[in-house]
Amino acid sequence: MVALLMSLLILLPVVARAEPVTDDSALKAASSRTAPLTIGEVLARIELTHPLLQAAGAERTKARAKILKALGAWEPQFKNKTEAERYETWNLTTAPTPGLALSPCVDGDPRPCEGIQPQVLTGGYNDSKLEVGHPWGFRIQGGMRNGFGDRGNNKIAIIPDMQAFHRQSQFILGGSFQLLRGFMVNEEYAEYQQAQLAGPQAEIKVAQKRQDLYLAGAVQYWDWQVAVKQAEVVKRALAVAEERLAQVEGLAKGGRVSPLDVVEVNQEVQKRRAAAIAAQRKVEYEQYKLSLFLWENNEPVTPRPEWAPEFQGETPLPTEEEIAAYKVEAKEDRPEVRELYIEAKMNNIDIKLAKNKLLPKLNLEGGPTEGVTDWIVGVGYRTGLHFEMPLFQREARGKVMAAEVAQQQLALKQQYTEQQVSLDVDNWLSAIVRARDRVTAATEALRLAKTLEEGERTRFNMGSTSVLFVNLRERNVVESAYQLYRAQADYAVARGGMLYARGVLGKPWPTETIAKYGESRTAAGSYGYQQPGRD
Repeated sequence: MVALLMSLLILLPVVARAEPVTDDSALKAASSRTAPLTIGEVLARIELTHPLLQAAGAERTKARAKILKALGAWEPQFKNKTEAERYETWNLTTAPTPGLALSPCVDGDPRPCEGIQPQVLTGGYNDSKLEVGHPWGFRIQGGMRNGFGDRGNNKIAIIPDMQAFHRQSQFILGGSFQLLRGFMVNEEYAEYQQAQLAGPQAEIKVAQKRQDLYLAGAVQYWDWQVAVKQAEVVKRALAVAEERLAQVEGLAKGGRVSPLDVVEVNQEVQKRRAAAIAAQRKVEYEQYKLSLFLWENNEPVTPRPEWAPEFQGETPLPTEEEIAAYKVEAKEDRPEVRELYIEAKMNNIDIKLAKNKLLPKLNLEGGPTEGVTDWIVGVGYRTGLHFEMPLFQREARGKVMAAEVAQQQLALKQQYTEQQVSLDVDNWLSAIVRARDRVTAATEALRLAKTLEEGERTRFNMGSTSVLFVNLRERNVVESAYQLYRAQADYAVARGGMLYARGVLGKPWPTETIAKYGESRTAAGSYGYQQPGRD
């Protein structure tokens, strides 16, 4: 037993030291905050720190990688090649063997012909050259060739064309040209042109993710604000009921009211307490959802109820001229429309490439000979013209047909999308108007409900009514306040939806606002830009 206690005393400090250490600086900063949380701060923090938006910003780096990959088709390449062969002079030349006298062959003489005896020799060369391609479909190469072998000093192995620094070296040039199919339009150049469009396409993906997060964060922000305001109304109603319970209990002790009134008031207190607990749960639920849009030090920050500001007032409705300008702006700035423009450009490249394949293949090639034996005997260069054409052109015609059909599909989809974003403007305008009217009606309904509540409470204090009617009037006030807060939130959502419909939410939040909450260079709008240099 003593040994067990000693073991526990020894292990307890170790366990205490092994506990994780948490950085509570962010929590302390959050707890000491007094300023209200504004919608501008929410959107600025999304732009600065939201992981999903940063992940979308990495699309720019992927676009740059596509360009680098496409540029690799014309990457300058250094090539070094060495070839060697053993050959017999019997099959290549009738040059006399060194050191042997020339004598005619005699029929029937068993001795070999002394002047043309075969000789086994070794020859070869080493090429060092640089090859460069061009997007228009031609390649050129240049360098130096150095020969070697047993016949190195013999004139038969000397190449007179473009002789370099010694008798066994020469400058070499070569290249290939696509004269018809592939000239200025080819697979490599098409891939490079489409890779250049990957940059604007990445920006569109960032804009799509940004507008989705901005709208989702704004809606969640206003849902949280509604939950906080509704919870405050319920808590005030609970406090009023608790005060009335104490008042009615005092009246019951004096015999001025029935004990059943005490039971009824107590029941109302319990109902409102349950409603307050449910409202508090609603606040916690909404604040946890909102915390996913507020990040700091790679951790979500949970907003506090006291950060919730009051709802803003109404703003003037846009005029007809402004609505028409909004529709034009939506057709130009909405990421959905811009994405179709990029797809149409890419498809145009596919159409040009497909039509180019209808041409016959006619390639001109030239350069130094590759065979060692040709090098030895003095054949320095080769030139060739290659012609090829399918008889029915089925592959090319099929690609042209597929690309043209895709272009027609994109045109129809673009027409639909432009009408859709135009109707979005009308839809959110309708939402703004109806929400504004609801706010006006709900404000008046709340005013009337409070008037009835005060009158009923006065009548109760005078003994002209029962506590049941007072409770009904107070419940009506709470419900009217609910309706007002919900209408105010819907009005704010409708205003944000109009920004969404115009394409404004797809653009980065203003830099002067972002600078209040962090370094703008860490935002998704500044991530992954191509740096100046060789690329």
